[in-house]
Amino acid sequence: MSRYQPSLPVLAAGRSTVGDMFRRRVPAHPSRPAIVDGARVVTYAELESRSNRVAQVLAARGLGRGDRVALLARNCSEYLEIELAAAKLGVIVACLNWRLADRELTHSVTLVGPALLLVQAELLPNVERLDLPPLPRLVIGEDYERALAAAPDVCPHVPLDPEDGLVVLYTSGTTGLPKGAMISHRAMLARAMCFASELGVPVGDHFVAWAPMYHMASTDQSLATLMRGGTVHVVDGYQPDRLIEIIARETMQFFILMPGMVGEFARAVEASGIRVKGIGICGAMADLVPREDIALATRVLNAPYNNTFGATETGLPPATGGVLPIGVVPGSLAKRQSAFCELRLVDPDDNDVPVGTPGEAAVRGPTVFSGYWNADATNAHDFRHGWFHMGDVLRRNEDGSLDYVDRVKYMIKSGGENIYPAEIELVLAAEPGVKEAVVVRRADAKWGEVPVAFVTRLDPAVTAEVLLERCRRDLSSYKRPKAIIFVDDAELPRSTTGKIQRHELEARLK
Repeated sequence: MSRYQPSLPVLAAGRSTVGDMFRRRVPAHPSRPAIVDGARVVTYAELESRSNRVAQVLAARGLGRGDRVALLARNCSEYLEIELAAAKLGVIVACLNWRLADRELTHSVTLVGPALLLVQAELLPNVERLDLPPLPRLVIGEDYERALAAAPDVCPHVPLDPEDGLVVLYTSGTTGLPKGAMISHRAMLARAMCFASELGVPVGDHFVAWAPMYHMASTDQSLATLMRGGTVHVVDGYQPDRLIEIIARETMQFFILMPGMVGEFARAVEASGIRVKGIGICGAMADLVPREDIALATRVLNAPYNNTFGATETGLPPATGGVLPIGVVPGSLAKRQSAFCELRLVDPDDNDVPVGTPGEAAVRGPTVFSGYWNADATNAHDFRHGWFHMGDVLRRNEDGSLDYVDRVKYMIKSGGENIYPAEIELVLAAEPGVKEAVVVRRADAKWGEVPVAFVTRLDPAVTAEVLLERCRRDLSSYKRPKAIIFVDDAELPRSTTGKIQRHELEARLK
């Protein structure tokens, strides 16, 4: 008996994309608010029209399936309509981190080879400083609105595949420059399903996108909300008064809190005297938050804390969904494995480790990204044997829960941002008179962890202020060392092979 082979039309019926899912949602509730951005309210019908027009503007400039646009903007409603336009046209949006230093931002743009730069008017000075070849640009503001007004309101019908790229989100690179993680339509659709099922998010819910849109925290969940008929409240960064006003007015299943602001925000809400309308789950990254702040935030917001472990590369999986109870200082931060993903914990030879033994997290599933842009060697290593190796070490307990242990690749997590020491060490070592620089993490009550640098020098004229000034010039603010400690060569602990023992340096900071 021959094996059944589905025909191409049969296969095509399963190939939905993000643009399709949003477009088909609009007729059900055209007048419902899709985006609230301050006083500006954009309905589903208006967002459909504007994203169609943006797609036509891009198409008129010759952009099509697989081409890249670089987007440099703070949180705004235009960010989402550009992503939806790209989703309809098959264009990939490289979401640039406007906080990066010039060197890092130049690399992020040139890495993806964009055909167009979309830039917010207030961020034009950032672009003018970059060492870039001539690149067509469209300024988000009057120029952008004029272009949309002249474009037809017609959805482009471009045949796309779910494996086509949708966005590039940047992560810290081990060699000191950002890596571009490409997220496909398939992965974004799967992430939306995980968001709904793992966190119990109802259709038509509200989501507050205050975290940067160039992060998965806002892009993933905003697109998920729009594909399910909800309303995205766009806030340009951490603005306590705005956030308090929203949670007093709207109910929502998930309200994200990030390390560095959990206790501060909880105290602000408490001081305001407002009554929270209704939050189902709050928080993220419990491992990096003081446990007393978790207890306070859950009590004030009357919502359990989301005990997450995910990544730009994997979305909410592999271990997001478990919660910490209201008003309790947690004794354990053990996590629950997410559905819709496979998780192995492996040793350096990729053998599964026994229960109770730490191992590197290797993940497989529909939410996983499509590799780092233009990084074949890294992809070959990180995707070996068909599993994405996260570089994080977990331990599975007898009850199936998961404890976070450490990182295979030494990394600093500061306020939700990933920092690799090499990023800082390269900048410090570039200063004449510096012999060697070693960066380690130090526990911090507010940010979870912060970088500290140990430096050996050839020239005593090299001072901490000289090095910090270089860091201010070449590094994002969150990557700058919180302290410079000068040491002699003999004070740097090394293994028998000469490798720096970072953990021994960490111990000196306690």
